[in-house]
Amino acid sequence: MKFIGKLKTSEYVLWAISSLVVIISFFISNTGSWLNLVASLVGVAALIFIAKGYPICHVCFIVFAVLYGIISYDLSYYGEMITYLGMSLPVSIISLLSWLKHPFKEGSAEVSVRRINKKQVITTFALTIVVTVIFYFILKALNTANLIVSTISVATSFTAAYLSFLRSPYYALGYVANDVVLIVLWLLATIQDISYLSVTVCFTVFLVNDTYGFISWQRMERRQNSECN
Repeated sequence: MKFIGKLKTSEYVLWAISSLVVIISFFISNTGSWLNLVASLVGVAALIFIAKGYPICHVCFIVFAVLYGIISYDLSYYGEMITYLGMSLPVSIISLLSWLKHPFKEGSAEVSVRRINKKQVITTFALTIVVTVIFYFILKALNTANLIVSTISVATSFTAAYLSFLRSPYYALGYVANDVVLIVLWLLATIQDISYLSVTVCFTVFLVNDTYGFISWQRMERRQNSECN
């Protein structure tokens, strides 16, 4: 299976606009942390590729998880750091391997969309509860800043990552929920330090891209079903 396929003109436009917004916000925030900018741009690329169902998105997510973990540690957002380094990173690696094993067609860069059943929905819900409870006490012990918001972020992030592993279109809704939580989280950080404005804008851009990702996967699922029937 290929890592990457072709993008539409509209998708290149979305990628360019998203990247431009992130870059502009970075310079407006007047921060010297170029790591924030690099992480944001890698994240934008990841969302463009995942919307197309291309495995390279998980390579981008792996890089993003490492960079975002470093940024979160710097702000004492241990929930975000642990979530991305201890959960999102390994899940992205596992998802990459899973996607490479399940192309829509042999030699295609597009992953096969999977419709999850009731058992998988229940499993996702149960695992999310378990992970959230465990992380709540871990984060509380670490005196994590904005504990409740960080805990909610863990729940939404895990749900999104697990649904992505399952190759379900609903991964995007999980990330949309996570984006909203992260926008709130980083707004709180921005109030204290304007240099984090670029990260807040980054997740706002992510919200737009994840919404597009859900629409794209719905279309992809219908097309794949049509071609298989």
